[in-house]
Amino acid sequence: MGLDVGTKTVGVAVADELGFTAQPITVVRRSSLKKDLAELLAIANERGVDRFVIGLPLNMDGSEGPRAVATRTFGDALGAASGLPIIYQDERLTTVAAERALLEADVSRQKRRQVIDQVAASIILQGWLDAQPRSSTA
Repeated sequence: MGLDVGTKTVGVAVADELGFTAQPITVVRRSSLKKDLAELLAIANERGVDRFVIGLPLNMDGSEGPRAVATRTFGDALGAASGLPIIYQDERLTTVAAERALLEADVSRQKRRQVIDQVAASIILQGWLDAQPRSSTA
């Protein structure tokens, strides 16, 4: 499951059963850490998730700032609550890519605001999926 963790929302995406493509599924409105984790764990259990790929908001020079530290803290809490592996994926420019994709799809401004985080989560997850080695069968 891919996550785009923000201060107000968490975009959520999942991979298909074969692990080839990521699909955006929802946005979790943040309220408290306990409630946020419970909602994410419910989605993960329902979908049979075996790991979390969390976008890590690095600075453009690759260093970690306050948002990256907050994201790691959230990820650590999610890992402890779920018992599942947490993988951090560089998310630089994913929101820009999501915005561009939604603009190209001619999605209205209001609808873009509603779905941008889940589209960013799918871009984060897809980046991780694409980087995984695939066994070749002849």
